[in-house]
Amino acid sequence: MKYPSIFNDIIGPVMRGPSSSHCAAALRLGKMARDLMDGNIREVQIELDSSGAFATTHRQQGTDMGLFAGLLGWEITDERLPQSEKAIAEAGISIGIKISDFGLTHPTAIRLILKNRREQHEVTAISTGGGIIEIISIDSLSISIAGDYCETLIFCDSHDKISVDRLPADIKADEIHLIEGKEFDIVQIKSRKFPVADITSELESTSHVRYVRKISPVLPVLSRKDLEVPFITAGEMVEYNKERNLQLWELAIIYEMARGDLSYDDVFQRMEKLVDIMHNSIHTGIRGTEYADRILGPQSGAFSKQMEENRLIEGGVLNQIILYVTAMMEMKSSLGIIIAAPTAGACGALPGACLGAASVMGLSREEITRAMLAAGIIGVFIGHRATLAAEVGGCQAECGAGSGMAAAALVTLAKGNVQQALAAASMALQNVMGMICDPVANRVEVPCLGKNVMAAANALVCANMALADFDEVIPLDETIETMDAVGKSIPASLRCTALGGLSITRTSREIAERLGQFKDLSDE
Repeated sequence: MKYPSIFNDIIGPVMRGPSSSHCAAALRLGKMARDLMDGNIREVQIELDSSGAFATTHRQQGTDMGLFAGLLGWEITDERLPQSEKAIAEAGISIGIKISDFGLTHPTAIRLILKNRREQHEVTAISTGGGIIEIISIDSLSISIAGDYCETLIFCDSHDKISVDRLPADIKADEIHLIEGKEFDIVQIKSRKFPVADITSELESTSHVRYVRKISPVLPVLSRKDLEVPFITAGEMVEYNKERNLQLWELAIIYEMARGDLSYDDVFQRMEKLVDIMHNSIHTGIRGTEYADRILGPQSGAFSKQMEENRLIEGGVLNQIILYVTAMMEMKSSLGIIIAAPTAGACGALPGACLGAASVMGLSREEITRAMLAAGIIGVFIGHRATLAAEVGGCQAECGAGSGMAAAALVTLAKGNVQQALAAASMALQNVMGMICDPVANRVEVPCLGKNVMAAANALVCANMALADFDEVIPLDETIETMDAVGKSIPASLRCTALGGLSITRTSREIAERLGQFKDLSDE
């Protein structure tokens, strides 16, 4: 059962880079690969599946940049991120990139062959949206490492089987798995803390153990044994709330407390910090951003000036939302600090709508935080039943999800009830059903900016309709299920592969050439 965390999967990570599926996920994979090699890497062969999204987008959407940074041990907020290619060369790590068909059906499959003088490992992983990465095999042995545990891997000889009862008694594990291979086995220990150094030394000194590797978590909220949540769909939440009469943001806190083993105050304060980062990103964007390697220059400052001089068609809160969405998207495109909400490509709609409306309404930081929590639980329902990755479900999975989340947030700002928030989210998702992902020149800028603005405007419309008790007709859970089915039916050429739609127009190709898209590292 997939139980998304608001802070892992829905609103986060705090990051730089044009794409969370590409850059943030790749950086996290690089960090885990670095741990697997005990920090000693001399050569990396990167293989991208020819039928997947990364084959055509890896350089322009930041997969290379993020992966190199992760292999160097950098954080996703590191300001050196654009220089990671140069830095990895200076570190003496040889990089090769190969496009091939290695038989995986997931659109974001990536394989790494890591080498140093003593050992070699092959790692296969998939990016599942919003910066989430899962390692699905190591050295052709099936495994699951999602970065939400302290992972201790014991590599041992197959002819001398290790068993759980031969492990040191002091190991406190949530899960222990024996993964058997022909030449060696891996004992995988998932825990919330790594075994102490004495236990690790004891394991390494055992004759049949080749070596022990510790892979640190890359997600802020860890998982645990026997994890249970009070509800995982909108319908279950409504049933849970029948006798409690809680508001949507309170239900979000209850969910995340159970999911992350967190206190009430911890959940609220974590979201407050994210709200502060969003606020700073937006206002930094309005003041102006500088970054040469992008299609669109800074435009939000001019929009702000036109608003102040009353030279725009009167739009009230909508114009404020447009300004805030645009500023956030410009921060993303200039590799400034943003928050994936629920993804980097859709980072403008939710904060732009929520903070933009709140600024006009004169609402407090606490009220904005409540609204963001309400948005977070809508994202949990979407993440559980569908996808947040455009590579899997088109832009309806990113900007669409952001619109549904923003609609619930706006209802919460306006003191609407739970049913109104769910109705607003459902209507918003219905309105964007089937939206494709076709980035111009392989960059996460056009039509991404317009789609984020549209998503925020759609959220505002649906919030007001819900507050007036318009009938959404299709319940949120059914809308999400349908959204998932529709997303899977969208052709791969229209799911963030740059192989269809606006991506293949003459102007798009001309922009791509101007920006040097075809100066590529790959040996395809």
